[in-house]
Amino acid sequence: MKLLYQTHSPYARKVLVAAHELGIADRLEVVHHETSPTRRNAEVFTLNPLGKVPVLIDGGRVLFDSNVICEYLDELDGRHILIPSDPAQHYRALRLQALAQGMADAGIAVRWEAERRPEALRWPAMHEGQLQKVVAACDYLEAELAESLSADIGAIALATTLSWIEFRALYAFQPGRPRLAAWYADFCTRASMRATALHGDTQD
Repeated sequence: MKLLYQTHSPYARKVLVAAHELGIADRLEVVHHETSPTRRNAEVFTLNPLGKVPVLIDGGRVLFDSNVICEYLDELDGRHILIPSDPAQHYRALRLQALAQGMADAGIAVRWEAERRPEALRWPAMHEGQLQKVVAACDYLEAELAESLSADIGAIALATTLSWIEFRALYAFQPGRPRLAAWYADFCTRASMRATALHGDTQD
């Protein structure tokens, strides 16, 4: 299997962390690709009309979107490890994944307004509005997060999103949130996280 990847993408890192947790990372050929809304990557576009990574190629099958790829990897060899079958755990994991993805989406919008868009075109109200989504999500997690989470797709999505927020110095989510900070610090000690550290910068 071949994974088109980006070393500074929270979505791509989620897929690779999932592969490590499933014990199948050695079955992936990981190839870094630079993509951005302003820079067309022709090879990625031939596989994903949205021009985004991650993209997984497995034989003649091409999959894109981190949620879809993670579900596919979880079902390989009949594993079903990352997406629990028990209804309560299943929807808790998917809800946490959805929250994490929304945080990443909002964080990317914040970064556009803070540094990536030409300064004359930046919209402070959009920056603040998107940042407040991240803040509210962190407050929600501090109140709702269980002290221990299994390394399912929800936990992986949350940890990789928080790692990107930290990597980009987008928002200091640890101060004043001891439960969230402790959970994140503990999850970051996992081998899957240590093996997939974010690095590099977006090239527009």
